[in-house]
Amino acid sequence: MEQSIRVLVVDDEPEIVSFLTENLEDDDYEVVSATSVAQARSKLNAHRPNIVLLDVMLPDASGFELCREIRQLDALHSKVDPLVPIIMLSARGDEVDRVRGFHRGADDYVVKPFHYPELLARMTALLRRTQVVRERDVLQVAGVNIDTTTREVRVNGALVDLSAKEFLLLSTLARDPRKVFRKQELLEQVWGYRSMGATRTLDSHASRLRKKLKPFANGRDYIANVWGVGYRLVAAEPAA
Repeated sequence: MEQSIRVLVVDDEPEIVSFLTENLEDDDYEVVSATSVAQARSKLNAHRPNIVLLDVMLPDASGFELCREIRQLDALHSKVDPLVPIIMLSARGDEVDRVRGFHRGADDYVVKPFHYPELLARMTALLRRTQVVRERDVLQVAGVNIDTTTREVRVNGALVDLSAKEFLLLSTLARDPRKVFRKQELLEQVWGYRSMGATRTLDSHASRLRKKLKPFANGRDYIANVWGVGYRLVAAEPAA
């Protein structure tokens, strides 16, 4: 049996949650709901949705901020896919709010009141595009296998447990394993930072990632620090 697609609906209006749940379940989606940012954080970790429908105005925080957290998942300490499609739902339809949503990582922005068939069409298009990208995206580098569909990483066949940011850092390096990625480049691609500042986030993640991979690597050290420049993923020969 084909696995159902899980939708997280985050909205504090009971009528909207009920309407979306009823219609999405009729269309064979699995629905999980939350009425606040705090609940949404918990549901994201527990259920790992395939797509998120996210209200902007929530009682405890802004949906914009939750969207940014999902894209910068260190704050949640979770294995949620930081690339999960997000559609913002809001009664605020002016250009400033739309731009604000996209700037924080939303994939689409739908103004309330919305027509369900249009929302469903946008969801379907986003999910299809995401799936096509992921099906192409199985990375293999010298004993490291990175499956971006299941988000599994194996080193010489052994499953390695990585956080969301560790996974994203590794997969970024693996796309061009001999390239030296500048620190600023990695901070932009993995964390969305515009300026490097004094952060040690990248270095601490690279160190943890190196330590997690090494026990399964038969003496190889995959994460190379090129001093003064950045990092690259290499397949060094085992030590003699």
